[in-house]
Amino acid sequence: MVKTKLFTSAHTLPSAWDALVYHDIFLQSAYLKALEAAAPDNITIYYLAFYRNQELIGVSIIQRVKLYLNDMFRNADDSCYKERFKNQISRVLKGNILVVGNITHTGQHGIYYNQNVVSDSEFTNALLDAVTVLEKEIKTVYNKKIRAVLLKDYFLTDAIHTNHNALNTLGFHQLAVQPNMIMNIPENWSTFDNYLAALHKKYRDRYKSARKKAQDISTIELDEAAILKQSEILYKLYKNVSNNAKINSFILPENHFFTFKKELGDNFKVFGYYLKEELVGFYTLLINNNYLETYFLGYDSNYQFKHQLYLNMLYDMAEFGIKNQFKAIVYARTAMEIKSSVGAKPQKMLMYLKHTNWFMNTLLKYIFKLMNPAKDWEERHPFKMN
Repeated sequence: MVKTKLFTSAHTLPSAWDALVYHDIFLQSAYLKALEAAAPDNITIYYLAFYRNQELIGVSIIQRVKLYLNDMFRNADDSCYKERFKNQISRVLKGNILVVGNITHTGQHGIYYNQNVVSDSEFTNALLDAVTVLEKEIKTVYNKKIRAVLLKDYFLTDAIHTNHNALNTLGFHQLAVQPNMIMNIPENWSTFDNYLAALHKKYRDRYKSARKKAQDISTIELDEAAILKQSEILYKLYKNVSNNAKINSFILPENHFFTFKKELGDNFKVFGYYLKEELVGFYTLLINNNYLETYFLGYDSNYQFKHQLYLNMLYDMAEFGIKNQFKAIVYARTAMEIKSSVGAKPQKMLMYLKHTNWFMNTLLKYIFKLMNPAKDWEERHPFKMN
């Protein structure tokens, strides 16, 4: 029998926690402490530990996310009609939802368990039972009803899909979402020149053009003191990009990047783009063992097109990953076409979603398609080997 224990702070997690999840920084206590200290205002984090015979055999991260109308749709270019329609949809979906996973980052970073000790179905059942208990506790303690439960971001090969029929019986809808863009790095690439040599001439010329447009940009890695000093402008640049997203479920607090650097040290990187000593852009990286995870970024729109800031950031991420011999670079979702142009390949992802109102649950698939429209985009194939 699997027993479950709930924790409400990353500072009180059991000592065996990190040893079990050594492979994934997003499940380790250092990252969880950083996120807890600098989480968006609308996110509360819970931690589940699963035991068999007093041995820790699995963990899960649960986020209670409060969705607000103003943060769900933020596109100033919408017509009045479209804005009113979106607000009606938002009213249906607003409120508290439980996310098994991490809504602030792409990928399956919500569960891990020892498959040699517990079966996929047994762990999934224990997880869903624990989620139900948490729902009731939130209702009792905070008088907040959970509107929906989301099991977030699974690759097609993830074990959770073996429980598809059981999840369907419980009312969960399997939903396709935007892919995770990942660039695997061949073992024979020891320098960035290997990457450039592998590009078709068209994409190598595009690289040269982007670098030429950024020749007046200086790239500087920011240490903890520099991040603190530049916190206000970093946040302004982040908000500039975030506010242009059509749909948002959270906004990072201003102390987010400084807190992450303070807690994670060399496993969190911040690189600033300077034009004549003015910070005009930045990007961040998380080192996840053999995987380089791209994180949040920001830039001044006045310089974005002229200096191709975003494209140069993607190239810089690739260069960092190759030079430091990572297995792959996780570019995450959004902007799939431009990410594919630098070498990232789409990896399909699925989620499981259930609304706690039976009528709304029947409409959920259609509402979700509106909230996360499947956009047509052309995958680029920059490498000769393609």
